[in-house]
This record gives sequence, structure tokens and C-alpha cells, in this order.
Amino acid sequence: MKLYLAVPLVLFALLIAASGVAAVTSGWVLPMNRRHVRAPRIYGWGQLTVAFALCWQMVFGLMISDSGARTSGTLIGAAILLAGLILMMAGQLTGGNRKGGGSSAQ
Repeated sequence: MKLYLAVPLVLFALLIAASGVAAVTSGWVLPMNRRHVRAPRIYGWGQLTVAFALCWQMVFGLMISDSGARTSGTLIGAAILLAGLILMMAGQLTGGNRKGGGSSAQ
């Protein structure tokens, strides 16, 4: 296993998952994304899916040595990643306008 790839990937997946959990449970979205996200819970589920896909890719790309399982596993991980990105896009496009979260001009 290549530790120099696994550690940053797991840390990145944990950050995405933490943001996804916050969006699903309380509707909180990172300040840089608040203007764009209209349905924070859908966006949060997309983030959780992306985090799961990154971990899936790490397991099959770095830990599994069987070439048949490795290629099919990484392909499935890519499909899961694509599904997560589509969910995140759906969270930006659907839903009502969020109230608050923007700067108030006086």
C-alpha cells in the first residue's frame, strides 16, 4: 500500500464526509458554497456519496492486488463518484431559494 497516497485521500474523504454530515443534519453548507446550494440536504448526501466513493477507490486502487477485482472495483468507484457529483449538482439546481446565508446590503 502506498501510504503517501492513502493518508491524504482518507483525510480529504473525511473532510468531505464531515461537511456532508453537517449539510444533511442541520442544513449547514460551507460559506463558499452557500450562494450556490439551494437544497443543502441533497447536496450533503452527494458529499457523503463522494466521500464513500473516494474511500472505495482507495481500497480497490491501493489495497487490492488482484487485477480483476482492482479494475472492476475502481470502475464501480468511478460510477459511485459520478452519482455523488450528480447529487451535488442536483442540490445546486433544485429546491427553493435559501433564506439567509448571504451578505446583507444596507
